[in-house]
Amino acid sequence: MLTYFLRRILLMIPTFFGSTVLVFTILQMAPGGPIEQIMLELQMGGGMDSEGGAAASIDIGGSGTTLPPEALKELERFYGFDKPIYQRYLIWLGVWPREIKHRDFTIGKGEEVYEKRVGKRDGKYWKVDVHVKDLDKLIVYEKDGVLSDAWHANIDQNNENGSMDAVIFQKEFSGILTGNLGKSYTFLQPVTHVMKPRFKVSLFFGLTGIFLSYLICIPLGIRKALNHGSIFDFGSSVAIFIAYSIPGWALGGVLLVIFGGGSFFDFFPLGGFRSPTEVWETLTPIQKILDQLHHMILPIIAWTIGSFATMTVLMKNSLLENLSQDYVRTAFAKGLKEKRVIWLHAMRNSLIPIASGIGHILGVVIAGSYFIERMFNIDGFGRMAFEAILARDYPVTLGFLVIVVLIRLVGNIISDLALASVDPRIRFK
Repeated sequence: MLTYFLRRILLMIPTFFGSTVLVFTILQMAPGGPIEQIMLELQMGGGMDSEGGAAASIDIGGSGTTLPPEALKELERFYGFDKPIYQRYLIWLGVWPREIKHRDFTIGKGEEVYEKRVGKRDGKYWKVDVHVKDLDKLIVYEKDGVLSDAWHANIDQNNENGSMDAVIFQKEFSGILTGNLGKSYTFLQPVTHVMKPRFKVSLFFGLTGIFLSYLICIPLGIRKALNHGSIFDFGSSVAIFIAYSIPGWALGGVLLVIFGGGSFFDFFPLGGFRSPTEVWETLTPIQKILDQLHHMILPIIAWTIGSFATMTVLMKNSLLENLSQDYVRTAFAKGLKEKRVIWLHAMRNSLIPIASGIGHILGVVIAGSYFIERMFNIDGFGRMAFEAILARDYPVTLGFLVIVVLIRLVGNIISDLALASVDPRIRFK
């Protein structure tokens, strides 16, 4: 079994990289990126020609833009679009050096050594000498004449007057493999800081929803199977499939209207994960628990309603199928009690389909639901990802992708472990 799971873990590596390469390439090649968004906002602010349309609005070289070429070049450098796609991907991974702390400067015509101040070190100004070599290469030396390991320089362009526009910068290996998911274009914060509180919200609702689904659906499916064809079976099936036919976000809206202070009752808050911070901080630990439960009841119902029908019917049909197997009839023929046959023999095999779907459910639920989070005004993981896609916030979008892919891959392994624990016939070799 150990060999099997080691092999599965090794297979996760190409799967992960394949998924990230595909999505990264699509994002980088898709039109309407962050620079085009800025250009569009500038032109909209300056009054766009009504006949120009969206295509004209992103014509960077057009006369309608107020963004000078120097600013455009700086934007391309900031977003990393001044490099080919493969370099951007390798930089994002952290296996290609990332350029940081850029300093622009101009080397005059005929000037062979340029003194550049790059910051402070040990309380003193840190200056380096940039030497021009063969008119097309720059080498950075410290003031003591030693080749600088910290700073590097490149020529941006040669000007008509003989001067050269250049940039000096530092390099570092920093990417997702080192735990750096980048910096959000929208929030101007590290992606991990943006994702952490929102992931906690979706994780809380997701795990609670999974727990309640299994807690309710498995016993309900067992009872329906043992009372197959009864009034209870028929009535519960009707109720389950009516609930299944209603989208979770639509049910959430109905619940808010009825119970959230709309037209009927005022039992629950209109939304939010918990009370506002100024109220939350004044509550005692017991009051915080009650406040959290008060806010989560309606979202949890909307979050889990869709999985009720699938899991309940799956459990019922699986148990009915196993009750009709020869090994069950043999157990009855040996004189075993009904409860022992059902709970010790048939029940364990009936859990196999449920166990095999744990990984999929885990990935889908924890990833969050934009519509439900939007309906209840919950700042969760799914809502964050959707808004990041609309805003072309690539670091946040890719950070979301990394988390979801890892959850799905780990979830598949969890499914295999759960499958092996309930089915003694399965041995991974």
